[in-house]
Formats: sequence, C-alpha cells, structure tokens
Amino acid sequence: MPTNAETSHRLTEEVLAIIEAGVDAELSDEKFNDYCMQMFALHYETNKIFREFCDLKKVKPCEISRWQDVPMVYNDVFKTHLVASFPLEQAVMACLTGGTTSLTQRGRIFRDEDGKKLVFGANKKMTASYLFPDFEEGKRCRILILAPSPQLAPSMGMAIGMDQTRTHFGTDDSIFLLGKTGIDVKNLLKALRESEASGVPVALIGATAAYVYFFQSCRRKKMKFKLPPGSRICDGGGYRGRFGVVTRDDYYAMVKEILDIPESHCVNVLGEAETATNLFDDTLRRNIKGLPPRTRTRPVPPWSRVLAMNIDDLSPLPDGEVGLLAHWDLANVPTVLAVITDNLGYTENNGTCCEIVGRAKIENGKVSPLPDEDKTIGAMGDSTIFRMLETYSNFSIDLKMRFAKDPKAEPSIREEIEARPGSVASCPQVVDEILMSQSSKEAAALRDASLNTFKDQTDRPLDWYASEEKKQDLLDHPAGLKSEKPAKKTS
Repeated sequence: MPTNAETSHRLTEEVLAIIEAGVDAELSDEKFNDYCMQMFALHYETNKIFREFCDLKKVKPCEISRWQDVPMVYNDVFKTHLVASFPLEQAVMACLTGGTTSLTQRGRIFRDEDGKKLVFGANKKMTASYLFPDFEEGKRCRILILAPSPQLAPSMGMAIGMDQTRTHFGTDDSIFLLGKTGIDVKNLLKALRESEASGVPVALIGATAAYVYFFQSCRRKKMKFKLPPGSRICDGGGYRGRFGVVTRDDYYAMVKEILDIPESHCVNVLGEAETATNLFDDTLRRNIKGLPPRTRTRPVPPWSRVLAMNIDDLSPLPDGEVGLLAHWDLANVPTVLAVITDNLGYTENNGTCCEIVGRAKIENGKVSPLPDEDKTIGAMGDSTIFRMLETYSNFSIDLKMRFAKDPKAEPSIREEIEARPGSVASCPQVVDEILMSQSSKEAAALRDASLNTFKDQTDRPLDWYASEEKKQDLLDHPAGLKSEKPAKKTS
C-alpha cells in the first residue's frame, strides 16, 4: 500500500497534468469526483486540524461519495490554525492570508515543493489563458507592475504572483514600479512614452488602488497616453475607497481616457490565499477568440468547482442567486480541498462561471454586504471585519463579532477598523499605505509596520512552526506570538 507521501505526490502529478491540458479541456464530473474523494481521504488522514473539524461535522471519507459533501473549511480557520496536509518541516513556501480576522493575527498558508508546483502551475496556465490568450508559447512583452515586489513584501501573495507573471511572460525590461516611497513615476512615465513611440504594446498588472491613484494624478496634470493596440491591463486586490468613490465602470473609463486601452483589454483577477487557483474574467479572451461580448464573468477551470452557498444553511444555490462562494480546488493538495469564503457572489452557465459582488459581514444576525461594497470597484482581497456564520462552526475559534458596527460611520467600517493601532494590514491596505506614505510621518510609520509584518513572517524559520510546542502555542495564543521577536533567518 502506498504511503501518504506517495499518494500525495501521485495526486500532485496527475493534477498538474490536468492543469497542463488547459482551461478548455474537459474533466468529467465523475473523474473530478473521484479525485476529490481521494484527496479528502488523504487530507483526513494527514491533517490533524482538518480531521478534528470533520469529526465535529460527523463526516468521514468512508461515509460520503460526492465532492459536494466534503466539509468546507471557512477561510478564517487559516488565520488561527496551521492547515497543512504534509509535514511542516517540508514547507518551502508561505504566504500571509488576505483577510483580517483578528486585528493582530494573520495566518500563513504553507506549501511543500509539490504544492508550490501546483499553485505556480495553475496560475501560469490561468494567466496565459486570460491575460495573454493571443501569445504563442514563449512570446513575451514588457510588463509594468504596480504592486510591491517580493523583495519589499516577501510573503505577500500579490507580490509573489506578479513576480511569477513577470518571470514567465515578461521581457527583461519588465519592472516593479511600486516601491517603499510609492509609485516610481519617473520610470513609469518613461516606459509608457517608450511604448507610445515604439508602437510596441505593453502589459500593466498591479493593484487596483495603485491604478486609481495614478489615473487621478494624471487627470489633475492633464496627462494622457496612447498605448499601442494590443496593450492590456490587469488589476486585482480591490479598491477600498481611499481615493474617493470609483465604480468599476469609472475605472474602465479612466483606463480608456488615460492609457487608451479599451475595456475589452481590461482584465480583473480574483485571488484567495486559501485556495490555489486565481480566477480571471474572460473579456479579453473572448475578444481575442472572436466570441460575442457578454457580462463579465470568471470561468472556473476544469480542476476546480465553485458554488454559491445559501447564507442561512450553506445549501447550494442555483445560477444567479447570490451567496457565499465556496471553492473545491484540486490544486489544494497541500492544504484542504474545499474552502468557503466571505466573498458574496453567484454562478452562471450551469456553474461553469462565477462572479463576486462583494464581501460579507453579520448585521442583526444576518449576512449582508459590507456598507461600501455597492459603490466601489469591489473588495477582491479586502479585509473582513466581522465574523460570519456562527451556526457553521464553533471549531476552536470565536465566531462572534469583535466590534460594534455603525453602518453610518465615515470612513467605511473596513477602513476604520483597519486603521486602529495594532491592526495587521491586508495586502490592499499595504498598497494604500505605500501610496499615502509621503503625506505624513504617521502614514510612513503605518507603511513600515505593514511591510515589516510580511518580512517578519519570512524571517521566522519554517522549522519554528514544526515544533509541536510552538504549534500548540500558536493554536492557544495566536495573537500573542506577534509580539515575540522573530527568530533569525536560517538557510
């Protein structure tokens, strides 16, 4: 009988083959279900935290036969527990989670070598399919990146992912243009003017807020560019209203006005640290392939399934009805198969596509959108301030709201909570703080504290977490460990 390690590696290789087959390949429901049952059995056997969770839910591998019945782990669990289905001493990659469950604690998503191959492989394929669908194998272009680099924020998923895009699709002159002091305006303007003059298209990728900030600055200075046809822009991370109200349509209008990139060449990406595969909208891909335009939506690749779940009983909802989005991702071999998020969204086309409409909070015992979701671009990656779904799980975590709410508060609830002393910044908030860091010493201090959080997580050696004593300490006192001086970096 194969060992758990051998089973895990076999599953990894088979899932990598499915990913390599591409987003248009078919994976039958029967085959997908078979992989899910194998993965559920592996995770139940190897992941103590997950096994305890399943036992609490009274669900065991031998008792179910459908992927829909695999217990969904709420993404907050990743922020208070070490959710890994492999020996932690084998970890080679760790990213901070995207949302803020606690003001002072942010979880780490660990991946071993196989897990690293899966997350990089899945997102290389998704990026090729939806951001560069017109590129033949090996084709590259200049990429201008408005996001922190891995050197600036080593454990930030956004930084790691965009560096992978640069590595696989960028020419040698591709460059990160968001540094500690803000946007590198001189080199950004130089690159845009060079593209105009040469007629060579460029790709811009980065944080939504950074684009909004830059476009508004261009408007004030009456500055515009005419980028060559074939240029494109991809944004992610969400816009939190820091620089005024900007709707998604406002954003597309600014892209056209400032860069002369049409809406057809604007792509949005949704990434969740807790699940391996990023989801892109397919507007550019449809345009390149000559398909009729449609309302923006995110195709779900063959190795994943997404359902919108009823906020009251977590039952699946039909297409078009808004609920909490849950992901079953075969690329999650090193963690857990099924994750339910605080994203509010819906499915389309018989569940083959999905779209996010905002994030959720508890209000009068009911799940409802955060108060600024209906007027801004959306919170892809923004922090969740209120706990949700008390009836779902009381598994070792407090699912009560931590703060009183005031829906009329200005600024928004998210910004007010995240601005409190001692809070741990989310990825989009770090971008906001970098952009604002020149305005005052206080803003610069917030930026430094946020960036140090990402660096501290990287400086702590992975074998620190492998210690049973330290793991138990983290489970018992997750926030208290943040005050401990990080261990020195080891090779």
